Amino acid sequence: MIDVRRLGLVSYADGLELQRGLVEDRQAGRIADTLLLLQHPHVLTIGVKKAGRQHILAAPELLAARGVEVFETGRGGDVTYHGPGQLVGYPIIDLNPDRRDVHRYVRDLEAVMIGVCGDYGLAAERVKGMSGAWLGDAKIGAIGVRISRWVTSHGFAFNVTTDLDFFNLIVPCGITDRGVTSLAAQLGRAVALPEVEDAFIRHFSAVFAKPTA
Repeated sequence: MIDVRRLGLVSYADGLELQRGLVEDRQAGRIADTLLLLQHPHVLTIGVKKAGRQHILAAPELLAARGVEVFETGRGGDVTYHGPGQLVGYPIIDLNPDRRDVHRYVRDLEAVMIGVCGDYGLAAERVKGMSGAWLGDAKIGAIGVRISRWVTSHGFAFNVTTDLDFFNLIVPCGITDRGVTSLAAQLGRAVALPEVEDAFIRHFSAVFAKPTA
């Protein structure tokens, strides 16, 4: 059973602090597997790849003028953008004893996002050598994870009604020859975030409730 917490808009700093505490609690067995669903105010986050900061295209003055914070974080991956209208999911899950496979975990997160897209009639797919969920050459959902003693944190970011113009401030995930998209852009209409949260809860529960091999 997964404990799902819908948190609304949470600052990135508060989200980091919350994850740290929950990871410690999960490692100690004080809580069950947990999924946080939330949005962040405008923020650029830089993963552990060394080139991440070089992939910020905007000057600090422009970022400040647009109200965009910058955080270096301990997740995998390059630079990405979070903001209102983007659904962020932070699974705090113990992969012990039978899911101790980082690649499998990332593929499972991709399966969740691909399943949600399918609910809206969109045939998302994986791209070899790249993480995330893709619609053609545009990424709709990004993944960047951290695993400590086989307990996960960080996770995925799925563009629902995200203002895609903010991605022009960076080279998203360091990928120069592909773009980004959102559910609203693909459907040509507004989409209610709580509805998408419901879809994520269904697919996440189904994928992570599967019998382990």
